[in-house]
Amino acid sequence: MRGLASWTVRRLLLGAAQTAAVVLLVFALTEALPGDAAVALAGDQPDPERIAAIRQAMHLDRPAHERLLEWAGGLPHGDFGTSLVSGRPVSTYITDGFGPTLLLASLTVVLLVPAGVGLGVLAARHEGRFVDRFVSSVTLGAYAVPEFAFGVLLTTVFALRLGWLPPTAVGYGTDLLAHPAALVLPVLVLLSRPVCSLARLVRAGMIDALASPYVAQARRYGVPGARVRYGHALPNAVAPAAQQLARTVDWLLCGVIVVEALYVIPGLGTVLMNAVAERDVPVVQGLAVVFGVTTVVLNLGADLVARRFAPRSEVAA
Repeated sequence: MRGLASWTVRRLLLGAAQTAAVVLLVFALTEALPGDAAVALAGDQPDPERIAAIRQAMHLDRPAHERLLEWAGGLPHGDFGTSLVSGRPVSTYITDGFGPTLLLASLTVVLLVPAGVGLGVLAARHEGRFVDRFVSSVTLGAYAVPEFAFGVLLTTVFALRLGWLPPTAVGYGTDLLAHPAALVLPVLVLLSRPVCSLARLVRAGMIDALASPYVAQARRYGVPGARVRYGHALPNAVAPAAQQLARTVDWLLCGVIVVEALYVIPGLGTVLMNAVAERDVPVVQGLAVVFGVTTVVLNLGADLVARRFAPRSEVAA
């Protein structure tokens, strides 16, 4: 337990350093963007006085290090700045877009974990036989199909041809939970690739664990097969699967731009695309920080889970 506590403290310190690096990198990259935001906001025929007024209002006339300290100082309090286009706080953009994205991510993960782990265990139990070859072939083939192509195919068949489901979420706003039919196709598209990669990782981990000496010893002692598989082998297959799941959740929460654009879902990906199109730098900065911190936190959680179930594993997600 003492070793786990010290390892956890080191990982927390590393996570804090990574978070600080994310903040610095986001600010540096947005500062390096070509063009002048004040000129872009001044219109097609900018007046020098108007440009100067906009620069002063946006504090662009101040040194970069002062703006960095002011911006970074507000982040712990949830102050991500103010939109250049609308004048609204950036936090409202994040709050508005987070709901639909979180809903999609939650539904996907709820279905992903039992489906991915179940398929992986099923394939591992029948290693080398028809069931294993069938699951491996289907998951490999499904993983090779891009999300956009799979989404177009599902929309064409189930929405346009059969008329069973709505083709987009237009008209439903952000209250998608009240219209579950609009969530079916996006969730299926989001599941298509992660469930394949998770199933293959669980299969590989289960096969390695079932071939290990401690499993053979447990079988010699007469331990029931189900307990060997789920009590001894499966926990050792969780470490790589947990890290893959963390990357998947990170991918989902950080705005699945393709799926949200295809089904017109007002999530974080849509907010990011609109902010980039409008050159709204504070919104882009705020979203980039949220995405970066989410990645750090999820990877830290995955490392803790991997360390808990497989103490010998030192691989960071």
